[in-house]
Amino acid sequence: MSDENPAPVTSELPDAPFHTSGTDHITVWGSNEEDTLAFYRDLLGMPLVLRQPNLDDPSQTHLFFDTGDGRILTVFVSDERASARGQRVNTGAVHHLCFSVEPDEYEDIMAALEDAGKGYNVFDRGIFHSIYTQDNNGLVIELSADKYEIPDDRKGEVLATAQRLREEDGADFAQDRHMEAALKELGLPVNKHDLPDADAGVGV
Repeated sequence: MSDENPAPVTSELPDAPFHTSGTDHITVWGSNEEDTLAFYRDLLGMPLVLRQPNLDDPSQTHLFFDTGDGRILTVFVSDERASARGQRVNTGAVHHLCFSVEPDEYEDIMAALEDAGKGYNVFDRGIFHSIYTQDNNGLVIELSADKYEIPDDRKGEVLATAQRLREEDGADFAQDRHMEAALKELGLPVNKHDLPDADAGVGV
């Protein structure tokens, strides 16, 4: 990173006029309902919890999926749009969506993707473990499992501590030793999930 004065990394709330309280939903442009249901409901197992017209454009349908923790993914679909291939890379485009999965389901997930004819890659990202695939429109979908047991309300604190330890260590990215040290420093148990060995990925 070339920035000589990078913004501090911390779990403390910034001095801002207000603070968000979490992610409510994410909305993406989809193709048609059939292909969208086949991927998000039938393959990823997300319940379709609401269907209604797109209130800004009633010619389209607005599908609401529960991603597993009550947080919602919504998709605008139209029977006139075919599914597509290839990632969009322009400024402002979505790079990928990441959904949490249980570590003990990792092998089953890879088998299900293979059975569905979906290609995928598996990477050890240091702080978590990820399977990357694509949806019916070429949007990159990451299925991520935490490498360590971390309480949801402490995750930001653990990552910020691992960041400080990584910098002190002179490492390029946060690795197992930084995560384990962060958990210990914060008085949290170090329980590592059994996940397959994998490379960190291209470019690291």
